[in-house]
Amino acid sequence: MNSREKNDTTAITATDVDAPAELPDGGLQAWLQVAAGFLLFFNSWGISSSYGVFQAYYETHLPDASVDAIAWIGSIQSFLLLLVGVLVGPLCDAGHIRALATAGIVLIFLGFFAASFATRYWQVLLAQAFCVGLGAGCVFIPAVALVPQYFSRRRALATGVVTTGSSVGGVAYPVVFQSVLARAGFTWAARALAFVSLGTNAFTLAVLRPRRRPGKKMARRWCVKLDLPAYRDRSFVLYSIAMFFNCWSYMAPIYYLQQYALSFKTPGQDVGTAEYLVAILNAGSVAGRIFPAWLAGRFGPVNVLLGVSVCVSVVTLCWIAVRDGGAGIIAFAAMYGFASGGLTSLPATVVATLVPDLGVHGTWLGMVSMTNAFASLSGPPIAGALLEATGGFLGVQLLSGLGMVVMTLFVAALRVSRVGKTQGWIA
Repeated sequence: MNSREKNDTTAITATDVDAPAELPDGGLQAWLQVAAGFLLFFNSWGISSSYGVFQAYYETHLPDASVDAIAWIGSIQSFLLLLVGVLVGPLCDAGHIRALATAGIVLIFLGFFAASFATRYWQVLLAQAFCVGLGAGCVFIPAVALVPQYFSRRRALATGVVTTGSSVGGVAYPVVFQSVLARAGFTWAARALAFVSLGTNAFTLAVLRPRRRPGKKMARRWCVKLDLPAYRDRSFVLYSIAMFFNCWSYMAPIYYLQQYALSFKTPGQDVGTAEYLVAILNAGSVAGRIFPAWLAGRFGPVNVLLGVSVCVSVVTLCWIAVRDGGAGIIAFAAMYGFASGGLTSLPATVVATLVPDLGVHGTWLGMVSMTNAFASLSGPPIAGALLEATGGFLGVQLLSGLGMVVMTLFVAALRVSRVGKTQGWIA
């Protein structure tokens, strides 16, 4: 009996659930699940990656709250989105994807609708940070947990398509918010987002068909356990640390790029495209998610993740050289979106490569998300505190850029750790 069988804290295994062994790797039903996952990402990470427009709005309409206090709204939202994964991941392995998706969809709608009535900081915090964050956490891992149930050879590509949902959501949500805000005010802008989430997710529930359903053994379980032996796996530990620094650094440009562009505008000057920088950034990441996912199928997800990490580190540090709020910042937003896209599309595929048993794929994703949650909670507020303390953006830029460099070093160590564990150089 090996250590995985002996350890009482072992998570759900593939034998606990009813899961067919043969994967279709295509077909209408399989691609409909990709569409469902796309929309779940649209309404989870798409919302989270749109927070920059709210950051800029709340700074002028919640004058009693500091810059870093407002950043806590988005940080707590991202924190819960990721932290809930440690509970949601094993439940996905147990076959409860539909129930989780339904709960998340309801919470996201209620959160945005409640935010439309908010006039104080604490009200926004409860509605947008806690309610929307918990809802997004319920749908995020089900979105990527669907793919391994239907795809094998095309898994990386299918996952890449799913994760582009966050890019499209990151374009749609800011544009809808800014458009309705200009015409009808914040109340209806928030309600518009609530109805966008509800309408798109209605299609999700209509086509969602998980192949893995709760087995009899899982029906009797009510608790969720971590797969602690994973923390003795060197590759998993290196990957978890790398993703911690990714999440710690990734959100700073999304939160503060619009403010950076507006800092170059004089009072009364037209803000131009500054209000749409978050949408431009997310539009750039659409190709940045699909292309690395396609490459991962040919060269291995760990190899491609290393290349993406190097590129995003260089691009993020180039933010320091951008000295205008016009063409330069637009170009940076598009380049950062493209370069960082793979940091969202590749992780689930990398975990599927590292995990010894796909029956605990969701559990491992949840464990990585738990680590990432604390990075997302601390990164943007620290950046906001640096901005307030220094009165300039250099601290924010260095925090994000150097964090990406550290991530790259750990991804390189992960690649080295895979030597001898894969056939040839593909990893």
